Amino acid sequence: MKSICINSVAELTTVAEQLLVFANGDKFFVFEGEMAAGKTTFIKAFCEVLGVQDVVSSPTFSIVNEYESDKYLVYHFDFYRIKNLQEAYDIGYEEYFYNDNFCLIEWPQKIEELLPDNYIKVEISITGDTQRTFNLSKISN
Repeated sequence: MKSICINSVAELTTVAEQLLVFANGDKFFVFEGEMAAGKTTFIKAFCEVLGVQDVVSSPTFSIVNEYESDKYLVYHFDFYRIKNLQEAYDIGYEEYFYNDNFCLIEWPQKIEELLPDNYIKVEISITGDTQRTFNLSKISN
């Protein structure tokens, strides 16, 4: 596990770069944290590090957004509003989760039993008005 503390939004790019190094080639990430912890804001910084030129926004209502860079295809999920697992099945989650593209999942606890065996978990904690702590861990089930 690795912990990173930041004092401002300006430091998110550095955290995103460190996350990419920590992942060491893994491309499946889950982001946990209370409402307004900064999950989507951090995902924007992470996508920027991946070279995404598209506008990155929360897929709260669409459930999934797709972004492209010169090198990568990135799927960004927000499962906050789903009511049951059937909604994840209905969007064909398997096609997104089990390929060689980046998957970034907000509110993974809503679909926990559908997560792959191995992934990177990013826990974001609010530690002050502009301070956040990022706990990075590799999960292997």
